[in-house]
Amino acid sequence: MKWLIVSDSSCDIRTLDGLAPGVEFGLVPFKINIGDKEFVDLPGLDTAAMLQAMTEHEGASTSACPSPGEWATWFEKADNVIALTISSNLSGSYAAAMAARDIVLEASPNKRIFVLDTLSDAGALASAAELANRLIGEGKDFDAICKAIKAFNDAGHIMFALSSFENLVKNGRVSRVVGFIAGHLHMRVLGRRTADGRIDFFFKTRGEHRVLARILEEMESTGYDGTRPVVIGHCLNPEAAEALRREILARWAKAKITVIPLAGLCSFYAQQQGVIITY
Repeated sequence: MKWLIVSDSSCDIRTLDGLAPGVEFGLVPFKINIGDKEFVDLPGLDTAAMLQAMTEHEGASTSACPSPGEWATWFEKADNVIALTISSNLSGSYAAAMAARDIVLEASPNKRIFVLDTLSDAGALASAAELANRLIGEGKDFDAICKAIKAFNDAGHIMFALSSFENLVKNGRVSRVVGFIAGHLHMRVLGRRTADGRIDFFFKTRGEHRVLARILEEMESTGYDGTRPVVIGHCLNPEAAEALRREILARWAKAKITVIPLAGLCSFYAQQQGVIITY
């Protein structure tokens, strides 16, 4: 195989449609540990069952990033590798991928392996994978593709709309009192990516309609013009995702919008009713 586009499972997509000739797409999974149960974030994961297990488990749940060995298994399969990871300030996936890169290149120095720390997650990785595939199909060379997807990624934005705080409470990120009050007041919290790939929770309100309206305001303030692809990921909340899709098209009629269910890792953090949008 000549080309490989591989991502950790924070990308939320399970396949990459329309692969260019000579290209394979791969997933390196996160694991979510809830009590004595392990949920592997690959196609076939029952996200609803995972969330139910989280609700029933009284203690904290954890996630584990892919190991260097898991990344290396994929890197060994191709001559040219484009690897995409969740933000290095949210997970150890990037460090593991870089360790795997060093191991594989030591044994096979003629391979070319590019690992992109997206400083993001979810649809940002999916869009970067789609761009890489398109550029490979157009016959661009390895260095030009790496440069293009990094520039594309650096110009992107991501927002997280949360309505459940149970996991944040259990993991000590939010106090039990604050989580209880926010839940009973039907609070919605909106976060965005910082420059170094962390999450800044910058807006809170009551009701889903208001937080969706704030997302549109933020898109306008960051200069969105309808030309970049939009990915809306939702955790068991297709109604909110569809409402947001319609509102975006009402303002930017030519926008290309993809709506997908969040996979395991992103559902673990966004929780039920959560929405993640990248553009």
